[in-house]
Amino acid sequence: MESMNETLNEVQASISTLSKEYPNQIKAFMGFMGEMEKEGALSVKTKELISVALSVVAHCKWCIAFHVKNALTAGATKDEVMEACFVATLMNGGPSLMYTQYVVKALEEFTR
Repeated sequence: MESMNETLNEVQASISTLSKEYPNQIKAFMGFMGEMEKEGALSVKTKELISVALSVVAHCKWCIAFHVKNALTAGATKDEVMEACFVATLMNGGPSLMYTQYVVKALEEFTR
């Protein structure tokens, strides 16, 4: 399995490439994402934990890398991140459990 740091770099490279070719669309998406990830009725940490769970359900390793890193930065603990994964597994079953391996790898790398 590749490094989750490499996966996170792929996210950044993809956004950069798309920004050059489709600046209006990426600017709009990034603006929306920025608004949604701000502190509001839910804390940033809570929003990132929800995003981790949704990333697992969506089977998106790039989203997992991005949101695990953001959840940790927002103050989430390993146990909180893993609990979000298990809620995702409850709602989506075995395939989500298999994607939890990406979360475990991201936690290992991002907490070194």
